[in-house]
Amino acid sequence: MSGVIGVLALQGAFEAHEAVLRGMGCQTQQVRTPDDLAKVDSLVLPGGESTTMSHLLVTSGLFDPLQARIDDHLPVFGTCAGMILLSAHIEDGRPDQRCFSAIDIDARRNAYGRQIDSFETDLAVQGIDGDFHAVFIRAPQVVRYGPGVNILARHDDDVVLAREGAVLVASFHPELTDDNRIHRLFIEMLQEV
Repeated sequence: MSGVIGVLALQGAFEAHEAVLRGMGCQTQQVRTPDDLAKVDSLVLPGGESTTMSHLLVTSGLFDPLQARIDDHLPVFGTCAGMILLSAHIEDGRPDQRCFSAIDIDARRNAYGRQIDSFETDLAVQGIDGDFHAVFIRAPQVVRYGPGVNILARHDDDVVLAREGAVLVASFHPELTDDNRIHRLFIEMLQEV
């Protein structure tokens, strides 16, 4: 069983992730405080605005407890801004922006352009039969990845879905489709770790 899956609920598309997970029969917990974090067995970091989320993680007192849980191998799934926060380095981040170094990637914010440049495309995803229709909104890019990172999907030559250990990241928004197969990959990952 996957236990209680937390969804970081400070900003961004957390309600959409929670709806997908609940629709799959998962028990969820919105995470806004360190007490909320203590109740979960894994965590989804949603899309949103990464600099705002970084700031809110610090001001809510969540950043350091979450860093400690990640360092202790808390399984995490980050989408879009969540991917940026889980990266080892943010190429174009603000000086006060923090990240968790949970996965050995470097990310570039808004790499595909502004909101008007958002797009949808079909992706071939390792471990999933058939294409996955992906929604990219002001999406980040993986500009570097380490040897331990497993690449699960690319858009053209860009890495858009990757895993390392108990960390899964996507530069797109799987919660904005009717297809729960990327979330199912995360649930399956929880059974392994």
